[in-house]
Amino acid sequence: MGIIVKQSVKGTIYVYLGVLLGFITTAILLPRIYTTTEVGLLKIIVTYSTLIAQFGTLGINGATIRLFPFFRTEDNKHHGFLPFALSIGMIGFLISAILLLIFKPLLVEMSLEKSTLLVEYINYLVVLVFFQLFFSILDIYYSALMNSVHGTFLKEIFQRVLIILMIALYYFNLLTFHQFVLAYIAAISLPTIYILYTLIREGQFNLRFELGFLDRKMIRSVGVVSLFSILNGLTVIMIQNVDLIMINKMMGLDAAGVYAICFFFGIVVSLPARSIYKIANVAAAEAWKNEDRKTLKDIYEKSCLTLFVIGSYLFLGVWLNIDNIIQIVGPEYLSGKWVIFFIGLGCLLDMATGANSSLMGTSKYYKVQSYLLLVLVVLLVSLNLLLIPRYGLTGAAVSSAASLGVLNLLRYLFLYFKYGLQPYNKRFIYILLISAFAYFPAFALPLHFHYIIDLLIRSTIFSILFLLPIYFFRISPDLNQAADKVLKKFRIIPNAD
Repeated sequence: MGIIVKQSVKGTIYVYLGVLLGFITTAILLPRIYTTTEVGLLKIIVTYSTLIAQFGTLGINGATIRLFPFFRTEDNKHHGFLPFALSIGMIGFLISAILLLIFKPLLVEMSLEKSTLLVEYINYLVVLVFFQLFFSILDIYYSALMNSVHGTFLKEIFQRVLIILMIALYYFNLLTFHQFVLAYIAAISLPTIYILYTLIREGQFNLRFELGFLDRKMIRSVGVVSLFSILNGLTVIMIQNVDLIMINKMMGLDAAGVYAICFFFGIVVSLPARSIYKIANVAAAEAWKNEDRKTLKDIYEKSCLTLFVIGSYLFLGVWLNIDNIIQIVGPEYLSGKWVIFFIGLGCLLDMATGANSSLMGTSKYYKVQSYLLLVLVVLLVSLNLLLIPRYGLTGAAVSSAASLGVLNLLRYLFLYFKYGLQPYNKRFIYILLISAFAYFPAFALPLHFHYIIDLLIRSTIFSILFLLPIYFFRISPDLNQAADKVLKKFRIIPNAD
């Protein structure tokens, strides 16, 4: 767990900085500068391109996570794995571009009634698909080299800073909206070039094939893992984005814009988990290869405990300030209030089950995860068809939360009955008690100040009442270790030596 703790702490710092930048972008700038329809356009083109790019990888990312330990060498050539992965990616991109060309008339027809603005920018999807596809391949490859935080920095900080700069140019009338959309696409694309440069600079970019290593057995393994990885990737992306796509189709870009902004506040709860999951994938793959059950148990237990602490703090902190958040984004987003609650709740359930997806996805039963995800897509789409017409945006959020809850329950049951892994203990009860102890006094404060002052006071009281018991009762040793490093750095507590 050492490398997981080290990189997850650094990655979490990047994520939190990204949350701050995301808050500036999503909560302050976008709602005030753009219409809900324009916001919907920006979010939906990224959603579509992400979904297509995930298919375009042809599952090579899953093969990288699970099989790269068998390719790893000390000379940084890794038996030609990188050129092999990039070749698969190029084939996938060409297939995706052809399919996008074929289905373009259908997308246009679907958008003409309620999302006419989207029709103007459909052609730019191919650019986003290209750069997002190859960023994901290079980022997963770099993570397999035991460096999961660089990609996090590029996506959470570098990209968002660029977007804020583009928004500023538009605000001061230096860009038209059309030019801004092009600049927005460029900002999303540039991290791919940056991570490519990093790999070249560090001597990790080698394009020499080593076809002799790819014997029939290895090719079969890569093929089978990639096939199920395609299914995994598509279903995960659909679980994350199908609600926005269906809202756009059933309610229009205006509703999609409201949902996208409110979705951000809910998803904030799970953002810190990203850095942990990325390195946990690599560590779990190595542990399965070495049949190291102790490390697997360690990953599972510590990830559940640490992420439940972080998730509880963020979920309650967001909901405690829900009225202040609506004040910040504007009254036109009031219809998305319960979107924030249910998306946040779904993310909390996901955090509470830790790195279960990493353990399942890198085990010999990785196919089971694919089947579970496929069932969940069917469930999510069915619930959306049932609940969106009745409850609108809230119905979509309830569908997402319920789907995540069912998925993680099934993962938990599988790991328990197949491997006897059970990560929960009395510490989780302590977290619930501390959460209640911190939330209700902060919630009950009868403040009538400006909403920013109200947010700061409530958040400060809640943070003190939550974080101090977590630290002094040592609920999570990993979090205490990370906190001690920060406190020692600022000389708040003395160094042991």
